[in-house]
Amino acid sequence: MHTLLGELGYNLKPVPICGDNQGSIFITSNPVTEKQSKHIDIRFHYIREVIECKLAEVFFIDGDKNPADLLTKNLGSVKFLLFHPEYGLHFSK
Repeated sequence: MHTLLGELGYNLKPVPICGDNQGSIFITSNPVTEKQSKHIDIRFHYIREVIECKLAEVFFIDGDKNPADLLTKNLGSVKFLLFHPEYGLHFSK
């Protein structure tokens, strides 16, 4: 998608990827393979290439403020009400 839009003349900024797992963020930015991460299949290291080419940037986000939780967990009403506007969800009364 990035290549296609680039050929059409759109200059895209790096895609922000936010995560609340510091270990995964470290693996994406550290080119050295650690003993504990050798079990990870080589195809999952593609994100390193994407980061090096400046197509994406990885940022840390606190787990309590991660809007992706809405898609991956059963949230209580407080967190649901906090995150639903970020997805464009609107409820009529």
